[in-house]
Amino acid sequence: MAPLVKEFRKHSEKFETKVCVTAQHREMLDQVLRFFEIEPDYDLNLMRPNQNLYTLTADIITQLKPVIEEYKPDFVYIHGDTTTTMASGLAAFYAGVKVCHVEAGLRTFDMQSPFPEEMNRSVTAVISNVHFAPTVTSMNNLLKENKESNTVLVTGNTVIDALQYSVNKVTSADFYDPEVVKLNSLIEAEKKLILVTGHRRENHGQGFINICSALKQLAILYPKVQIVYPVHLNPNVQKPVHEILGDIDNIKLIDPLSYPAFVWLMNKSYMIITDSGGVQEEAPSLGKPVLVMRNTTERPEAVEAGTVILVGTNRQKIISESTKLLENTEAYLKMSKLHNPYGDGNACKKIIDYISKIQ
Repeated sequence: MAPLVKEFRKHSEKFETKVCVTAQHREMLDQVLRFFEIEPDYDLNLMRPNQNLYTLTADIITQLKPVIEEYKPDFVYIHGDTTTTMASGLAAFYAGVKVCHVEAGLRTFDMQSPFPEEMNRSVTAVISNVHFAPTVTSMNNLLKENKESNTVLVTGNTVIDALQYSVNKVTSADFYDPEVVKLNSLIEAEKKLILVTGHRRENHGQGFINICSALKQLAILYPKVQIVYPVHLNPNVQKPVHEILGDIDNIKLIDPLSYPAFVWLMNKSYMIITDSGGVQEEAPSLGKPVLVMRNTTERPEAVEAGTVILVGTNRQKIISESTKLLENTEAYLKMSKLHNPYGDGNACKKIIDYISKIQ
């Protein structure tokens, strides 16, 4: 949402824009706000120890109520599929405010995968007045759910707008970030770098054991390849990752990264192995092939375009597809040069143009 906030504020003669954050993930949020130079007008500061979906959902709805009543917005913009998205949309709906959903229409058609994101985005679609779909596939999902065609606009994804801004910033000569300095000393420039991220609930347990076993085997097969894995803080991830991968020389297990440091590392990588959603969209813009450790994806456009390959948590498939990209230059170049189906970095401009016309 950061580039959309910045784009709205360029048009202050037309729009009065206020930013409200729930701080569902405090640490992740603050470093992004600093990087994009955005100061929230309202900070609900909802993050609590041992927080769960029940308490978080209730807190967002009840604490957003006075914000909406004070500011009286014409539109509330929400993004994606988080609990913040769904609960904020519901609070706006209760207040009779028009809801605009950015990154609308993604579907796996399985309410349990990913959980609870598939439910969040499906509920959000029901209560939204305007749907900004990143792709034609997403638009068609919404039309099949009987959304009126004049309320759905294909924009590309704002994540690409954010990525372009971020890459320009982190690769500029005057950019300084202690995390990036530390990363630069950690990686060896002459070696191929595999970046790994993994945190999905549906992969907890045997799934993560399979993933780690595959990464261990890759590290043994390719001692001159370095694997960097920022490890999610969830104990269900930490335990198998450190037990299986903790003593392998060419695997670097590091703390979770800030957004700018992660963008910098993506840009340096040779390929990416992930179960993240956003990385499936960002990496192709950087020419990085992606292996997705999920059996289903709400981003089928990437699979169809060939910019990502679904490998699930199948140990052998992770190894075989990684091997192909590491050894077959032709296969690597074909995948890395494909067109990104998620847009050209102009999503925010399209959103502003659309909303300007319907006001």
